[in-house]
Amino acid sequence: MQYFNKKDLRSTAGDMIEILDSGTLNTHAGPDFASARLRIGEMEWMGSVEVHTHASAWIEHHHEKDKAYDNVILHLVWQNDCDIYRNDRTLVPALELKGRVDEGLIKTYRQLVGSSFSIPCQRSLPGVPELIKISMMEKALFQRLQRKAGEVLTMFGDNRNNWEETFYQLLGRNFGFKVNAEPFFQLTRLLPLRMLMKQGDKLEHLEALLFGQAGFLDPTRGDDYFLMLKREHKLLSQKYSLQQNKMSKSQWRFLRLRPANFPSLRLAQFAAVLHRHQNLFSSVMECSGVKDLLNLFAVPTQQYWTHHYQFARKSKGAVHDLGQSSGENIIINTVIPVWVAYGKQTDQQGYIDRAVEVLQHLPAEENKILRTWNALGIKVQTAFDSQALLELFNNFCEPKGCLNCAIGTSLMHPGHD
Repeated sequence: MQYFNKKDLRSTAGDMIEILDSGTLNTHAGPDFASARLRIGEMEWMGSVEVHTHASAWIEHHHEKDKAYDNVILHLVWQNDCDIYRNDRTLVPALELKGRVDEGLIKTYRQLVGSSFSIPCQRSLPGVPELIKISMMEKALFQRLQRKAGEVLTMFGDNRNNWEETFYQLLGRNFGFKVNAEPFFQLTRLLPLRMLMKQGDKLEHLEALLFGQAGFLDPTRGDDYFLMLKREHKLLSQKYSLQQNKMSKSQWRFLRLRPANFPSLRLAQFAAVLHRHQNLFSSVMECSGVKDLLNLFAVPTQQYWTHHYQFARKSKGAVHDLGQSSGENIIINTVIPVWVAYGKQTDQQGYIDRAVEVLQHLPAEENKILRTWNALGIKVQTAFDSQALLELFNNFCEPKGCLNCAIGTSLMHPGHD
């Protein structure tokens, strides 16, 4: 944030320092700032800047063993308690800030990082200008989109650059809705989409493969529908040599879940979506708005599941298909990250713009974190707002990253009342 006295900047070795470009904050592994441009002495340098309270933290964090730190051109420290050298034994220039920072700023910073509140600045938040809050929410949202897109692109690489397979796995994970996300994801990895789609024209075959490999068809007894799926799974598992890839039903959680969220019903709904849209990724990429996307996932299940939440236990009332709120959740956590990732990978900004626009038209999610923001006077009206505020809480407030937050730095500015 550069709230320090920049007059006559000198390294601890006595060389003049001129900041030409402070670079960009690095939110991934490696030095704190990338692409900085400095003039140190008579030479102009371009590289990374690392920030520590004490210079010795460089050694404590084992940066001397990480080649990513060989291009650090400045070590910005509060106190330079030791000299730091690169692997080639050249000295890393250090700028010591002790004595250059306003005492009021230090006091405010200590109050923020020492706060017992989950949102460190919550007492001061009402006094922060609305423009700063909006600006920080936008920054947090785009950081969240970039981070999630990065995760999608990693999965895309693992799948040998296959977008259909990647979308299938991500959709499966999100059909688990947190509680069963991991077993769902494991199932999609054990049962590749290309294999499923060989049976895609018959919904009962898709169900047999999904339920069988998930471990739901292991009991020896059940109703007629269960036994039919069990027979189909036995034939298909032999055909595709799937005997070694089975999961156990014990990996799936039912406890404390409402019946509408039982993994058995979610698997049936997942099968129905795959059956209806056998080129699902392509279908998603052709959608332009919320209505189109919700219609894409609003697919009726096999008739059996209109009266069952799990096998052999008929429900008292009708069982509904995937609800609108679940559809909206899938759009936020599956479609949006994929659109952004695809836009980045193909250099097509239109997909990223479409993702942001859809978030602005979806209602906000509801949870404890968002209720906390709402109680502090922050309006949480759309998914754009809720996604931004979740990122702000989890990756700025929780780790006390006030120095990287526009709201926090506005409070620490020497001119702030």
